[in-house]
Amino acid sequence: MRSPGTGAALLAVGSLVWQAGPVLATAQLAGAIIGGAAPVALAWLTKLLIDRLTMGSGPSPLVLALLLAVAGGVLALLPHLTGFVQAEQQRRIVRRTSDELFTAVSRITGLARLEDPEFRDRLQLAQQSGQATPQIVVNALLSLLSGAVTLVGFAGAVSTFSLWLTLVVAAAAVPDVIVQLRLSRARTRMMWEIAPLERRRIFYQLLLLDLQAAKEIRLFGISGFLRGRMLAELDAGQRAERRVDTVAVRRNGALTLLAAVVAGGALISMVAQIGAGRAGVGDLAVLTAAVAGVLSCLSSMTVQLGQLQQALTLVHHYEHVVRAQADLPEPAPAGVVATLRRGIEVRDVWFRYGSGLPWVLSGLSLTIPYGKAVALVGLNGAGKSTLVKLLCRLYDPDRGGIHWDGADVRDLPVDGLRRRIGAVFQDFVAYDLTAAENIAIGDLTALDSSESFGRIQVAASQAGVHEALAGLPLGYETVLSRFFAAGPGDEAGQGVLLSGGQWQRVAIARALLRAESADLLILDEPSSGLDPDAEYAIAEQLRAGRAGRTSLLISHRLNTVRQADHIIVLAKGKVAEEGTHDQLMALGGEYARLFTRQAAGFQEPAALH
Repeated sequence: MRSPGTGAALLAVGSLVWQAGPVLATAQLAGAIIGGAAPVALAWLTKLLIDRLTMGSGPSPLVLALLLAVAGGVLALLPHLTGFVQAEQQRRIVRRTSDELFTAVSRITGLARLEDPEFRDRLQLAQQSGQATPQIVVNALLSLLSGAVTLVGFAGAVSTFSLWLTLVVAAAAVPDVIVQLRLSRARTRMMWEIAPLERRRIFYQLLLLDLQAAKEIRLFGISGFLRGRMLAELDAGQRAERRVDTVAVRRNGALTLLAAVVAGGALISMVAQIGAGRAGVGDLAVLTAAVAGVLSCLSSMTVQLGQLQQALTLVHHYEHVVRAQADLPEPAPAGVVATLRRGIEVRDVWFRYGSGLPWVLSGLSLTIPYGKAVALVGLNGAGKSTLVKLLCRLYDPDRGGIHWDGADVRDLPVDGLRRRIGAVFQDFVAYDLTAAENIAIGDLTALDSSESFGRIQVAASQAGVHEALAGLPLGYETVLSRFFAAGPGDEAGQGVLLSGGQWQRVAIARALLRAESADLLILDEPSSGLDPDAEYAIAEQLRAGRAGRTSLLISHRLNTVRQADHIIVLAKGKVAEEGTHDQLMALGGEYARLFTRQAAGFQEPAALH
């Protein structure tokens, strides 16, 4: 793992913080300078007041007391003011980094990068560091600045008494700097090493809270197993943290002892000078504050320097994600995807989900003619769903190509292509949104006005779910979730869960809403969660909705595909058979075997005599 240059990381953080709030950043800078100067001012005012009271020389005691009160008040008030400024700046940074980070994630239009474990580790660290690290860097820099102001002031005070003592105190800080920098590097390595452990821990944690998984977890009694896995990942991560913390305690303890020896030596020296008449009581007060202040500042500054180095290293992960380019190449400039006129061709496509893994598609070639309904059938693992992902350009083929009216889809803008495709995925998502929003996911313009809202109801009616949604407590505004309130008018205070079949219909409605403007409608197992009557009704509605449209239907239930214009049978990632239902039945091949086997399950067995 290579970190970016310190200068580049500082520049990136500085730009982010300044853009988040320039006035607040300026206020933080002023607060750091005042905070650094105030202790020195207090020490000198105290010396002058003691000298005035003991020796009768110097400014008026009342003036000095007033100045001490003002300086003390400023020093007491400053943490409250800087705390408010820091909190407000942090809120703005979180807002900005969240926007930047998830804008970058949205640029990842494919799936391959999101399936990369190393990128997922970086993404997790980017989420953590993106929101907290900029303020950590700012706080460290401001603390260094404030400490430097205090250090210069107190060092000047000590040097007026003894130059050699100033050099000794400064030299004592060198081991501290070295130790803190080494500890920060160790912590940075540790965070990278435990990132996979943290992701797995979060996975088990979310799984234990997941409503979809709750049924199996409770039925099979595996909550203890999952909790054990979660705690094992947590323990492994904490062991790594504990090792670094143990080293830090030992080394910082030794440094503290060194600081105590230096401070003790300085005070003994000053007491000796006072006893010899070469210094006064006021000088002792200043020296006491100066030695303590110098050692405290040096210790704080070295700690801040270590944290700064660690934070700047973590900035690399945030920068890596937000600066990442799109994973799927697009034409420049991006053109417009023309309306489909001729059809889609899959030409000698080879694809696998990673180097070294088996080929899922191996030389697949087929055509989806314009305006025709093509059905895709085959056993599990034949490559049907993978072809759907390639058609939606969630991946690019390793070899060969997919052509939209003759144009390779890699030469078309991704968003423009996808706007021309509507789909019901086999693993569709049940969003914790309102019923209307769940359908409008297919085309968000349907939420723009009350007139366009009618399109949602039409799509729901076509999918056979309108009556169920209209009958919910708040109708289409009911939240389809038990995690969020359904709305202020819902006395129960919770949303509503749909049945599996109802969710299937909502997903179909989502695709039908999109199909109004789409050229290609993809239906991947659209009736898998429906009973026979509902399956028949939906099949008829979808057949009517596909009339005259280019569509691809994938189903294991062959009775739903027999009316397709063309049926393609996949086996081992390539076309095994193709034709109409009658042609394939006459052929007596794989399709006929599968169809006959399914049909036999619905026939009454012959009576036994």
